Amino acid sequence: MTQPPAPSSGCPFSQGRVPLSGPRFQTEPTRLYREMRRDHGAVAPVVLDGDVPAWLVLGYRELHQVTGDPVLFSRDSDLWNQWDRIPDDWPLLPMIGRKQPSILYTVGPRHTQRAAMISDALEGVDPFSLKRYAEEFADGLVDRFCSTGGTDIIADYAMLLPALVLAKIYGFADTIGAALVGSLNDMIDGRERALAGQQHLATSMFQLLADKHAAPGDDVATRMLADPGGFTDEEVAQDLMVMMAAGHQPTADWIGNSLRLMLTDDRFAASLSGGRHSVAEAMNEVLWEDTPTQNVAGRWASRDTRLGGRHIQAGDMLLLGIAAANYDPQVRTDGSALTGGNNAFLSFGHGEHRCPFPAQETAEVVARTGIEVLLDRLPDIDLAVPAEQLTRRPSPWLRGLTTLPVTFTPTPAIGSPTGTALAAAIGPVTASATGSAPASATEAAIGGAR
Repeated sequence: MTQPPAPSSGCPFSQGRVPLSGPRFQTEPTRLYREMRRDHGAVAPVVLDGDVPAWLVLGYRELHQVTGDPVLFSRDSDLWNQWDRIPDDWPLLPMIGRKQPSILYTVGPRHTQRAAMISDALEGVDPFSLKRYAEEFADGLVDRFCSTGGTDIIADYAMLLPALVLAKIYGFADTIGAALVGSLNDMIDGRERALAGQQHLATSMFQLLADKHAAPGDDVATRMLADPGGFTDEEVAQDLMVMMAAGHQPTADWIGNSLRLMLTDDRFAASLSGGRHSVAEAMNEVLWEDTPTQNVAGRWASRDTRLGGRHIQAGDMLLLGIAAANYDPQVRTDGSALTGGNNAFLSFGHGEHRCPFPAQETAEVVARTGIEVLLDRLPDIDLAVPAEQLTRRPSPWLRGLTTLPVTFTPTPAIGSPTGTALAAAIGPVTASATGSAPASATEAAIGGAR
């Protein structure tokens, strides 16, 4: 593929920058990334909220290069050459922070130590217990709406299950996970409630650590506090926040995007009530074609360099275009969907800052268990609206549905203690999403899911 001529300046302001916002990230991201690659090559100049410039790495090979060279393309955000233009209330600060004592912005040997601490703490989770927690919470959530004949799978199921399971293995009381969902979503969406969401999540994490100092348990937080690396409570709390945010929302979107595929694509619809091979295939295809993690911030150039035919100046920020790289025509030459065992996607990142393997396993167990329990309990589940009416959240960072209204034959609740407790802690489900519901009801569900 021929690259466009290299510009004379590294500043995106002089190169027809592309706003990293707008409805096309919801409606047609694949076409948008294809046009950006056509117009700008493998590395595109973009602009963030507040007219802040950055580079979006679209190419698969270029993304490998950036994530595989942590010295040249550092995770140290202090290198950014735009900090003097960033106000204290910039909505993306929770995602692109300065001097944050979390693993995201730690480099060198200290990062290696922290990554080992997190991996060890997660590996301490018994896999059978993890699956049991996921099944119990999934059954409890289904109990809340199974007798109604219709619900919104996103608001009433996918957006709750990962947080509940993660809160359980981290050491929170069972009722706390649901309360963290709103804060997590506000923080990740990067809008007006982002800073408040970050503060609530931080307060919850510090309270958890105080509780574990007083009464240690068999949980992730206790194991992190006991790590011999000598990490402070602030470091552990920051890493728990990163783990919660990175583990909850993408997993919720993985569930939602996989179910959307299975409910709208004839290749999967025929086996919804059958074998489980189709669930694994749908989940794998989503990580290639409809990955929850679209773009990631970021890396910072430690010196002047060139990437994808572009001159990158020291201190420039590079955003990782995960979804665009997964679609790179240089590695996807025939453009066919990948539903087999090919896991060369970049959805979990690459290099030393990629998602730790135990965290990937946790997400896979939660997502697959959640989908399987739902299909077992509601075998005739179907969309309540035409597929073309399904919409996405307005975020260039994470791609997920605002709502997934479904119908099914009402079935009795199992009546588990978990379901009773969740009903009391979470509150009522959304309005029944039946096929005969008026359009206004669907629109209300879409608005309320945000």
